[in-house]
Amino acid sequence: MNRRNFAIASAAVALSFAFSEAPQAQEPIKFGMVAHLSGPLAGGEAVTHLPNVQLWVEEVNGRGGLMVDGKRRPVEIVQYDDKTNPAEHIKAVQRLASQDEVDFMIAPYGTGFNIAAAPIYARYKYPLVAVTAITDEIHELTAKFPNMFFTLGSTSGFVEGATNTLKTLQSEGVIGDKVAMVNVADAFGIELAGVAREKFKEAGFNIVYDKSYPLGTPDLSPVMKGAKAAAPDAFVAWSYPPDSFALTEQAIIEDLDVKAFYTAVATAFPAYGGKFGNAIEGNLGAGGVNPNTDAMKAYRKRHQDVTGKAPDYWASATYYSALQVLEQAIEGVGKIDREAVTEHIKNNAFETVIGTIRFDKHNNSERYWSVGQWRGGQFVAVADTGMGDSVAPVAKKGWK
Repeated sequence: MNRRNFAIASAAVALSFAFSEAPQAQEPIKFGMVAHLSGPLAGGEAVTHLPNVQLWVEEVNGRGGLMVDGKRRPVEIVQYDDKTNPAEHIKAVQRLASQDEVDFMIAPYGTGFNIAAAPIYARYKYPLVAVTAITDEIHELTAKFPNMFFTLGSTSGFVEGATNTLKTLQSEGVIGDKVAMVNVADAFGIELAGVAREKFKEAGFNIVYDKSYPLGTPDLSPVMKGAKAAAPDAFVAWSYPPDSFALTEQAIIEDLDVKAFYTAVATAFPAYGGKFGNAIEGNLGAGGVNPNTDAMKAYRKRHQDVTGKAPDYWASATYYSALQVLEQAIEGVGKIDREAVTEHIKNNAFETVIGTIRFDKHNNSERYWSVGQWRGGQFVAVADTGMGDSVAPVAKKGWK
């Protein structure tokens, strides 16, 4: 946290921070960010987004800032807490654009929040590289909002990764055809569950339990009891961070006997491994990475050194890569021109910590991990599109 200076901008709600070692001679480039500093998604924000913004600003300003108009200008973040409330989020985005007049915006956390804020981003011409957003409506959304880009692929691609993982385990005689499926009842969970019903059926799986629950549900024991009563071979949850932890805890309490156990967002978090230890050996979940590349090793070390925290094993690196895309596009244009930066993102490739990113019709559909598995203390990719570095999934061997 050294060299980090905080200044309260407005009633303890807006937070502006910059990193500096000497007085800045150049006017900063302001980036707006509406974060879930409180509420149900605060935990995911604190793992995947905030540390990577801190790392990125530290590194950019360590180089003197972004090169625009022939000189380097430091980066400054103007930030608001939306309390994980969509209405508060929209108000804060509007304020950043119309009152704070920030130069660029950093994408929010969560599918629903990216989609909800998209009209304001488009109105003010902010390029929106939406990392933690998965949907099959990419074509429709980008037709309406041509400044919007997606990095994790589509809902169908994401579900196909999970389906193929289950099919691999079934073909090896690890699991049968009975699947218990649950989902959080917001845009993310609803859409994933809807696609999964179709994909699982096509793959020959029988959904023996299908249940949704509201975001922020405090007690998920009835959900897990219902799943266990259905005697499934595999359990799949299209879940957000609080739910992924709670469902896993309930599975341990109930001793859910499945050879494939999947929870979505937060399964890749270091805290997930820290909380459950060896009990989650073999657990499946959203994302995964190849932790053995030189670029990934260097990124993970920098993240730990600068933020004091380990990155997650999925969206952390992708989110940092999205910031690299924005950085390279701004410097590629060479000036504060949001429309030109959007065009640059459309028409160029970018070198990032997860490899080369390019957007085909606004979608990075060529390179992403979709399913990971806890193996020996790391969450490694077992399904991907275009990465080519996944390992084969294995059976889960109980909770003890």
